[in-house]
Amino acid sequence: MAERKAPRRTRERILETSLALFNARSAPQVTTAEIAGEMNISPGNLYYHFRNKEEIVGELCAQFEGRLTPLFADLDGRRVEVEDLWLWLHLLLERTGEYRFILRDVDVLAARDPVLNARLGRLLRQGIATMVELCHGLIAAGAMVASEREVAALARNVLLVATYWQSFDRIGRPAGAAADPGRAASQMLALIGPFLSGDGRALVERLGRDYL
Repeated sequence: MAERKAPRRTRERILETSLALFNARSAPQVTTAEIAGEMNISPGNLYYHFRNKEEIVGELCAQFEGRLTPLFADLDGRRVEVEDLWLWLHLLLERTGEYRFILRDVDVLAARDPVLNARLGRLLRQGIATMVELCHGLIAAGAMVASEREVAALARNVLLVATYWQSFDRIGRPAGAAADPGRAASQMLALIGPFLSGDGRALVERLGRDYL
């Protein structure tokens, strides 16, 4: 029984180590030899579980999809509060942050792997659709005023920020300054705030200040 479990554990360690290295440096810059060296295993041992780095990236992207998919569930017509919108944005940023190399390197990774490109495209469309549903819920609750065209544009813009914020932040912040995910959240809230009214708008503006 122990012999059967050992390969699975090594496979898990490869994924965990690769994720840490990819997040720290980016997937294109990390080699399988470096992953094996970080784990103190032979390259042959690594190749027993994954034929190449692309397979490791693919498995991590599957994990990423699994983390995001629950956020894109159908709201089923339930009442939506501004707090629901804030929580959704918070969880979206938290979970994309866990696999931040994917969105930071999205252009390179997607160009190399058509399957990955299709998978990420599907996630993006699901994210936009969920944002549209949240907006519709807020409109129905009287907390938001926006036309269908404005809702569609807002949903795309929020997911645009979520997708490309890391690249924007990396080239825009001063040299040596640490990344600040709170700025992404604040930027998203700034997009949404003008469409809200009353207490909801005040809450979003306060949350935006708190993130900064």
